[in-house]
Amino acid sequence: MPEMQGKTVVVTGGNSGIGLATATALAAMGARVIITARNPERGEAAAASTAAGLSGTGSVELAVFDLADLSSVRRGAAELLERCPRLDVLINNAGLILTERAETVDGYEATFAINHLGPFLLTNLLLERMVETASARIVNVASVAHSQARGGIPFDDLQSTKRYASMRVYGMSKLSNILFTNELARRLDGRGVTANSLHPGTVRTGYGADGDAKGLLAIGIKIGKGFFLSPEKGALTSVYLASSPDVAHVSGTYFAKCKPKTPKAVAQDPEVARRLWTVSEELVGLPASQAS
Repeated sequence: MPEMQGKTVVVTGGNSGIGLATATALAAMGARVIITARNPERGEAAAASTAAGLSGTGSVELAVFDLADLSSVRRGAAELLERCPRLDVLINNAGLILTERAETVDGYEATFAINHLGPFLLTNLLLERMVETASARIVNVASVAHSQARGGIPFDDLQSTKRYASMRVYGMSKLSNILFTNELARRLDGRGVTANSLHPGTVRTGYGADGDAKGLLAIGIKIGKGFFLSPEKGALTSVYLASSPDVAHVSGTYFAKCKPKTPKAVAQDPEVARRLWTVSEELVGLPASQAS
């Protein structure tokens, strides 16, 4: 098992499911793990119960902010920078799928905002600290569902106002995760930080428990739960990319079952990745970057 003692890891959405399993595994390896959650009570309970089960030098802490609210992301990033003199691993794990279209407080379609724009902003705000740390890693949890975005990235309708289909919109957000990762890896080349994305498998989590899945989607989840992976198995590739020496110098690669995998052709298009980056900067209010 790789040694993570002395390393600081941030896991978004770390209070349940794959995120909690990922945080638990890395803390057991000796890491200082900070999980993020939007709900303070759930986050505190998860951090406390996980920390209580540790026997080594690892630890679990909580940072509360909401990826659906860009001002909250900025506050969360500022808190993390204050608390973390070093940041070795950032795992953008949090995500969701919605049956019906909803908007965030910023007026953006919620699935795209939470799955892509929030993590995009958070990563950029933490990036210089990770460069300063050196040999740092960024791990973005994408999905094989990126193949559901059959039309690629709909730049003329990123907010899905013209048409909303839950799996297509979710697939587009997961495609965005891969494209973001690839462009990030390109921009980080030679700066001592790697960026990789992954498909965790179809995992049995708490999704749907709060009524966010309805209709045929809810029925499909209920029927399929018996065939889904446990969160612990779903976390394996995230843990591998965060800790294994085998991938210390691998960047810009998509993984499944701890092995490189080729995503759909549209996910490999560098021009689409660059365009998405530029549009994302505008949407989250970051200054336009000059990277070529």
